[in-house]
Parts: sequence; C-alpha cells; structure tokens
Amino acid sequence: MLGYTITQWLFGILSFLAIMFALMVVFSRNPVNSVLYLVMTFFCIAGHYLLMNAQFLAIVHIVVYAGAIMVLFLFVIMLMDLNQDSEPQKSAWIKIVAGIAGGLLLFVLVGTLKGTEQMNLTSYGSSQIGTVKNLGKVLFSEFLFPFEIASVLLLAAMVGAIMIGKKEIK
Repeated sequence: MLGYTITQWLFGILSFLAIMFALMVVFSRNPVNSVLYLVMTFFCIAGHYLLMNAQFLAIVHIVVYAGAIMVLFLFVIMLMDLNQDSEPQKSAWIKIVAGIAGGLLLFVLVGTLKGTEQMNLTSYGSSQIGTVKNLGKVLFSEFLFPFEIASVLLLAAMVGAIMIGKKEIK
C-alpha cells in the first residue's frame, strides 16, 4: 500500500478490467455480448494510452477500433445470424491442442518478460511525447517515405475492392 501513486492504482485497475473483459470476450456464449465486451476492452486499453501521455493515440484507438471496426463486427455478426444449432462443434482433440498451444504461448511470454526491469516512461523524453504536434513532426520528417508508400497501398486496395465489387455490364 505504501508508495503507490494514483497512476499505479489506475494502471492496476485498468489492467484488471482489460483482462476480465478480454476473458468475457472469449467465454461469452452470445456473439453480440462478446463484441460489446471487446469494446470495453478497447476502452481500457485507451485508458492505458492516456496514462502513458499518448492522448492522440487513445482518441484514435477509440474512434477507429471501438467505433468503426466494432460496428463492422456487429453488422457481420447480425448478418450471419449465428445459432447454436447450426454452429459446428469442435472435437475434444482440437480443444486440447488449442489449450496446449495457448499454454506454450503464455510460457514464452512469461519467459520473455522475466528478465526485464521496470520501465520508467518519463525518462525517455519530454512530457509532450504523445502529442499530435510531435507525432506529425516525426511522421512527416523521419517516416515520410513509408507513410506515402502506405497511402499508395491503401489506394490500390481501395481501387481493387471497387473493381471486385463492381457488377459486370454485358
């Protein structure tokens, strides 16, 4: 109890909530409830971004992931009309293999993080590290070429999606 700041308490609470909501995503039987739990997980992750002084990243995370992508997921789930009766059941063998693979992944992650020291994010730069101004400076100076290549790739993907979705005129 001694020596904990409000930031550490908020980090702990947000981490606990993010893990609990993520578990509810996996264990929820209703797909719509799973998507709503995923939205809550995204809000907890955005809270972590705010604690790291990355306000722009937190807002973009909420708008893009919790807003646009989750609406798309809900639309697809409701369009598919998932029922318990029509859903194929996985065999016990597949469930066992999935459990072993998940356990091995957890083992590797814990082994990776075992020797790390506690990070102090305030010592890595100024307090303005997550602001839009600094992000824009870095994006348009050091990463201008990759940024432009990504925009050309997105344009090509959009044109390809339009061409695939277009009806043929006979």
